[in-house]
Amino acid sequence: MAEEAKQTRLLSLDVFRGITIAGMVLVNNPGTWSAIYSPLKHAEWHGITPTDYIFPFFLFIVGIAIPIALGKRVEVGVTNAVYLKIFRRSATIFLLGLFLAAFPYFDFANLRIPGVLQRIAVCYLITSIIFLHTDWKQLAFIGAGLLLAYWLLISAIPVPGCEITTIDDKACNFAAYVDRIVFGENHIWKQAKVYDPEGLLSTLPAIATTISGVLTGIWLKTKKSDLEKVGGLFFFGVTLLALAWAWNFFFPYNKALWTSSYVVCTTGLALCFLGFCYWLIDIKGYKLWTKPFVIFGVNALALYVFSGLLSKILGLIKVSGASGEQISLQSWIFKNIFLQIASPINASLLYAVSYILLWLFLMWLLYRKKIYIKV
Repeated sequence: MAEEAKQTRLLSLDVFRGITIAGMVLVNNPGTWSAIYSPLKHAEWHGITPTDYIFPFFLFIVGIAIPIALGKRVEVGVTNAVYLKIFRRSATIFLLGLFLAAFPYFDFANLRIPGVLQRIAVCYLITSIIFLHTDWKQLAFIGAGLLLAYWLLISAIPVPGCEITTIDDKACNFAAYVDRIVFGENHIWKQAKVYDPEGLLSTLPAIATTISGVLTGIWLKTKKSDLEKVGGLFFFGVTLLALAWAWNFFFPYNKALWTSSYVVCTTGLALCFLGFCYWLIDIKGYKLWTKPFVIFGVNALALYVFSGLLSKILGLIKVSGASGEQISLQSWIFKNIFLQIASPINASLLYAVSYILLWLFLMWLLYRKKIYIKV
């Protein structure tokens, strides 16, 4: 069994996961939100930036892990223990997301219910159950059906109180309306006010993103040669990018709404990037540069949770500023160290890079002790 696991484990997948989670921490922790290079920002509404690739890449990776983790269980027969494991893991991730949102004030009257970890939990739960009861053809049909159904729902259902229902408007689109009705404005993303980027209805296409990862995981588990697998990843990746480009004219890329064209585009990019990593690392053997990303990848959830907590704590601790005013410790560090050596935008980037390097050291301490925090 150990030998089989060794043979099927891809270093490139760990590296892909590590690059993705490192990117997530990097873009979430600039020195100041008022000075950020545009590729490190989300698109304001329609459009796509490199930062917008990160979350769908992570869901794609979550999907790949499902057939790898559950495939043998399907072959020998699904038991109640399998469902219990899936539900337990999903609930743990969901509750961690709520804890991060509530910390440190635990103001439940204004607690944001949707969130990054919450979406991961829901997508993992639903996609895992679908995987247990379908084959790859049915999975592909369900994924495509979700994307088409979401396009129809967003395009065809009018929003009460709006003269025109359109995805060009942040408030007058059906996904935003569902978020306000189901969660209430006190429980969605405060910066957006009228919608949530991890909202309820937009979770449907996010499930399709996760299903695309499952299909990729199934492909990687076949007995085809490494070059055939890489060729397949690039072929489907480029095909999806072409389809996304065409669909974008009718249903624009939009991360906040997780539009169907956005799913197809980011899935195509994920396939191509994974294919490149597979070729470079697992086939050509260029592995020397991968260690930092393996360190991040094997403790991805711990990195996300702990880095988020530290970021909040740095914002909570108050110290005296240059004029005697009370500022956060994070602001003090940024102004008194990074702003002294670089322009605001470069200082902001330097702070983010330093933050991720700090976490590389902390995650390395876990890695060297072979401590892998799982749920």
